[in-house]
Amino acid sequence: MKAQTVDIKESTGRILCCTIFRQGGKKLLAKGHVLSEEDVRLLETEGMNQVWVTELQEGEIGEDLAVSRVASDMGCGCLEVRLAAGGRANLVATEDCCVLVDDELLKQINCTSSIVIATLANFSFARAGDRIATVKSAPFAVAQSQLEAVTSILQERGPIMQARPVRQPAVAVLYTDPLNGDRARLLFDNIMRQRLEKFGTAPSYIMTALEEEASVAKQLQYLLRAKPTVILVASSTAPAGPEDVVGRTLARIGCHLERFLAPVEPGNLLLFGYKDDVPIVSAPGCFRSAKPNVVDLILPPMLARYRVSGWEVACLGHGGLLA
Repeated sequence: MKAQTVDIKESTGRILCCTIFRQGGKKLLAKGHVLSEEDVRLLETEGMNQVWVTELQEGEIGEDLAVSRVASDMGCGCLEVRLAAGGRANLVATEDCCVLVDDELLKQINCTSSIVIATLANFSFARAGDRIATVKSAPFAVAQSQLEAVTSILQERGPIMQARPVRQPAVAVLYTDPLNGDRARLLFDNIMRQRLEKFGTAPSYIMTALEEEASVAKQLQYLLRAKPTVILVASSTAPAGPEDVVGRTLARIGCHLERFLAPVEPGNLLLFGYKDDVPIVSAPGCFRSAKPNVVDLILPPMLARYRVSGWEVACLGHGGLLA
């Protein structure tokens, strides 16, 4: 593209290369705006005789069209695309959701084109109306060949982002203690409710158990019959892994153990598995405080009924130092 200063009367249909302000600092026209005849008359009333403009050349696509095409192809789920000034397109959540991001595909797009994409972190929880991503182009225009390269990658490899809705999740909580399960509930219930409130939900089922295999297994099986979205086991002890009471109980009721140990602090003693499609999560010490820990990282996708894998937990180490 070639920028030049032209007479105001010759600027119709061309692209502004700079933002124009009225006296007093109020914005009149934004950079990247395509000038209409009405705009020209407006600028004349402001006393302008010349303006700095550019125009599309053969093989170029305007910034608004370019970012709109990429934004439309890069995401799926409960989101919508909203154009913004300056060659930007924002992706906005239309309902409460968990944001899932293909990090490798995002890096590939951001390294190879004149279009860049910023997103929320993978597994982030977003409220309806929150911005979850922004697409930005180089100023004014993008080479058609570069745009086609980006859209072909997205069409071949699938979307970068999914806004997976969180719709009426049913959270079950089992409080356990070696002496009395009610003691654990008394210690942790307030913190548990604060944590779940951050994600727009509350416990749907609450039970307590003496922390020994038969009792914990009985209560877990009872909760599983209610078909909750997720079960959180809040123990007043700090078990060391699958060999302790909670771990042995998960094996006893036929759970598939997905992961023990997380590269997250606080929360490195995370233990979780699946009984059919229901995740059961034990995170020693994580229910004593409302400060961010591993539960806050893995709970949004589970509330959105996404099956979190042990590999995905292993990937939480980058940024896993929370406090």
